[in-house]
Amino acid sequence: MTAPQRKIFVSSALPYANGAIHMGHLVEYLQSDIWSRFQKLRGHRCTYVCAADAHGTPIMVKAREEKITPEQLVSRVSKEQLEDLRAFGVAFDNFHSTHSAENEELVGRIYTALREAGHIYTKSIEQAFDEKEKMFLPDRFVRGTCPRCKSEDQYGDACEVCGATYTPHDLIAPVSVLSGTTPVWRKSEHYFFRLSAFGTQLRQWMTRASLHQNITSKLEEWFEAGLQDWDISRDAPYFGFLIPGTKDKYFYVWLDAPIGYLASFLHLCRQRPDLDFDEYWASGANTEAYHFIGKDIVYFHTLFWPAVLAGSGLRQPTSVFAHGFLTINGKKMSKSRGTFINARTYLRHLDPNYLRYYYAAKLGPGMDDIDLSLDDFAARVNADLVGKLVNIASRCAGFISRNFSGRMSATLDDQDLFDRFAGASEQIAAHYEEREYSKAMRVIMSLADEANRYIEQKKPWLLARDPAQLADVQTICTQGLNLFRTLMIYLSPVLPSLAEKSRALFREKAWTWQSAAEPLLNHAINDYEPLLVRVEPAQLERIIEESRESTNVPIDVPANNPETPQISIDEFSRIDLRVAKILKAEAVEGADKLLQLTLDIGDGTRKVFAGIKSAYEPSALTGRFVVLVANLEPRKMRFGTSEGMVLAAGPGGKDIFLVSPDSGAQAGMRVK
Repeated sequence: MTAPQRKIFVSSALPYANGAIHMGHLVEYLQSDIWSRFQKLRGHRCTYVCAADAHGTPIMVKAREEKITPEQLVSRVSKEQLEDLRAFGVAFDNFHSTHSAENEELVGRIYTALREAGHIYTKSIEQAFDEKEKMFLPDRFVRGTCPRCKSEDQYGDACEVCGATYTPHDLIAPVSVLSGTTPVWRKSEHYFFRLSAFGTQLRQWMTRASLHQNITSKLEEWFEAGLQDWDISRDAPYFGFLIPGTKDKYFYVWLDAPIGYLASFLHLCRQRPDLDFDEYWASGANTEAYHFIGKDIVYFHTLFWPAVLAGSGLRQPTSVFAHGFLTINGKKMSKSRGTFINARTYLRHLDPNYLRYYYAAKLGPGMDDIDLSLDDFAARVNADLVGKLVNIASRCAGFISRNFSGRMSATLDDQDLFDRFAGASEQIAAHYEEREYSKAMRVIMSLADEANRYIEQKKPWLLARDPAQLADVQTICTQGLNLFRTLMIYLSPVLPSLAEKSRALFREKAWTWQSAAEPLLNHAINDYEPLLVRVEPAQLERIIEESRESTNVPIDVPANNPETPQISIDEFSRIDLRVAKILKAEAVEGADKLLQLTLDIGDGTRKVFAGIKSAYEPSALTGRFVVLVANLEPRKMRFGTSEGMVLAAGPGGKDIFLVSPDSGAQAGMRVK
């Protein structure tokens, strides 16, 4: 009996529209995309939405640095983010923006409902103020020492080491991230949401939501510490929505960001009459709603967000699913090690199917961190996807094309074997449903091993030499192709583009989950074309080298920033700074940021790669004098060896400024 169709809403946490999508971000988008694709394959009505997280001080500050409006920044960055996510096969039903008419409408509606229900009040607070930048500082623009565990360099709202939550005022030795100065404290009237009044309702929701134990453990800690009312306002200047009835107070980004899930859905509903917003979000709705998030934002999504929904008369999420962080080669992503890898950098060198599979093979339902070991990545992809999975099709399809005019036989060679593959359907489906992707991948690859053993035992390549046994070859290869097809149906949520190529091989337009139990017989197929190739070590090396490029531009860090280590005069005196004359500057093929400079340093020439392409035309640099770090160890890069570093300063983009000596300087002079 066919199960009833479910109506499911799915969202991913919103990418903040001030930077590129990187490998860490992709953990979430691939996890939620796989789950959404699985639900659709099962025949359910699943709607998957997301949006650009467009508001807040970081957006405003970055736009100011680039001398553009926040709207222009959000438009450009979100377009690039969506392009990268689509290239990785992430298939949103709608991708919108929190800076939208729909979001402003819903934020106003929810705020009004909360205020009228008595859940909003105002009070005067002391807030960090940067006197140099002339602005109030958001919590995350203040860093200092955690008041509980004394860990240094922690954000102003929460400690990443011990998990404590607090205000910037509680920090020890607070520092402004913008200027590196110590903030002062000024009073301002702010708007608060009475989170403390929702303890009972939140505990009831926790029970209904069947949250993972990792989440409920954190929630119990927060309940034990006592729920704190939420400051939902920020002072001008701020990029966001103005609070109704005020002239200089704006909604805090963490109020309008989760409402952005609903706004994206509302935007879609207004384009598609078959979707009804209230059917999913009115109080008492019997549809399903799930949020996929990272563990760093569990507090917002499991306390603040369900309380806001309940207080404004809307339904609460069915559940919230949280994942852990990504490490690469066992450590945090690092630009200096070349492991802070952007999605676009990966895409220039490798098939996205590889990463989708590798993450799936690692992911479970909890908040444990996952590690992307590059050596293990290459070994697993080559062994599982190339050596096992597509190997089944490549060993069988050629015989069908060459000997049987591309037509499979009308019967299977081993019905029992096919039935075992089809019989794994519900076990694999249960793993997907519970987000136990790693378990699903193990079951599927175990079946792939069984398919390869079958082909190895039958040896169609030997039978094909005897014309009398060609009929057996056809049924054996038909069996093998049907086993491959069943596995690809099970894997299509994980490997959508590979599934599309496989459907093209079988001349099929679409699959459902039930298709895995229905063998394809007496059916014409297309000629086999290679589906995947092996990952080569050189490809990974190029990704690492390309990801290191950003470290070629010095970063302007405030002098009293606690992250800037001090050095002694003896250490500084060992740096050989020389005046150099640029003899030639030329663009580097395949590099977005680099120019290759040929420098005269008085007693010879040096070739140096500099990340200044966005700020300088090569022709304008010839003859210019610069300052060179001459005793820097030569560094082998993808494009050649860099024999030093020229000094530059600035925030980046077009605002990079080469350090040049005064007139009269000669090539080879030492800088004193």
